[in-house]
Amino acid sequence: MSLASPSPALDFALPAQRQANAPPEERGHGRDDVRLMVSFRASGRIEHRAFSELPAVLRAGDLLVVNRSATLNAALDGTLDGRPAVVHLSRRLGAGRWIVEIRHLAGDGMGTQPWLDAVAGTLIHLPGGGSGRLLEPAPPAGLPEAVRLWQADLQLPGAALQYLGTWGRPIVYGHIAVKRPLAAYQSIFACDPGSAEMPSAARPFTTDLVRHLIVAGVDLAPVLLHCGVSSLESHEPLQAEPFEIPPETAQRVNAVRRLGGRVIAVGTTVVRALESAAARPGLVLPARGVTDLVIGAGYSPRIVSGVLTGWHEPRTSHLAMLEAIAGADVLAAAYRQALDRAYLWHEFGDSHLILP
Repeated sequence: MSLASPSPALDFALPAQRQANAPPEERGHGRDDVRLMVSFRASGRIEHRAFSELPAVLRAGDLLVVNRSATLNAALDGTLDGRPAVVHLSRRLGAGRWIVEIRHLAGDGMGTQPWLDAVAGTLIHLPGGGSGRLLEPAPPAGLPEAVRLWQADLQLPGAALQYLGTWGRPIVYGHIAVKRPLAAYQSIFACDPGSAEMPSAARPFTTDLVRHLIVAGVDLAPVLLHCGVSSLESHEPLQAEPFEIPPETAQRVNAVRRLGGRVIAVGTTVVRALESAAARPGLVLPARGVTDLVIGAGYSPRIVSGVLTGWHEPRTSHLAMLEAIAGADVLAAAYRQALDRAYLWHEFGDSHLILP
């Protein structure tokens, strides 16, 4: 498995003012009051709409597949070798073992940076009587001199979810300066806790918007993929993530494909889950496990017709995945327009719908 990288045409500078630092409902609007760009792969046409117009953009017979994973309070304050640290819990492996990311305060005091020179055996002290020990770099490891993700043995008092609910907080990065409750980092579909960071593509959905979609003949179906931490270094492969395709969802996806309908993944997490369970083009099987599928240049999607997603930073595996779905030229044109027209990035930002 190798790290998927987007084409040079998608290497751009992201201005600070394009990073949404607050959710739309705090700006005096609702969750769905964000902008929506629609890109069409076949024609190259681009439309600029509001997210609330989604029922008018899609058509009867389309299937939206959403991620039901809920976000954890996965950030913990602690110490590593007596020095202040922030511990991000990326993925639970079972029996007290987790994949974790250790971070320290950035030099400018804004946000945190990966702690890349830790060593196996180092002890971690956590709040509320929690503790841990670094065991070994989490596979697939990156450069040996710059380890960011570790397998760790964590001793958390009581049940893990209860402990994180008491002592943890949502993972955020430098563009977010205000503390918010975990509810701000959940979509309306979230019901199965396990993601280190929010599967954010579905955040703008509201119950009222879902009702309008159903009235318009658009169906919805759930899958599960628990997201790990997203702050990959440039040398790091994409991490493996737990996923599940329920039998009912597989049946509905296959029925839509047989009838010539479109399967629209809500988020790159859903793309990864569906494509991981594809038996052949147009056929997805019920599945449950851990996927290490990397989707990039040269990959031809077997299940997904389109994707509804947010705006991603340059040089990321998310962009490489979208390039495989949209094509390099269409995606590059969309990102040029997003920058020119002041679309907003990150979990509280605007949306991008890529259609055939």
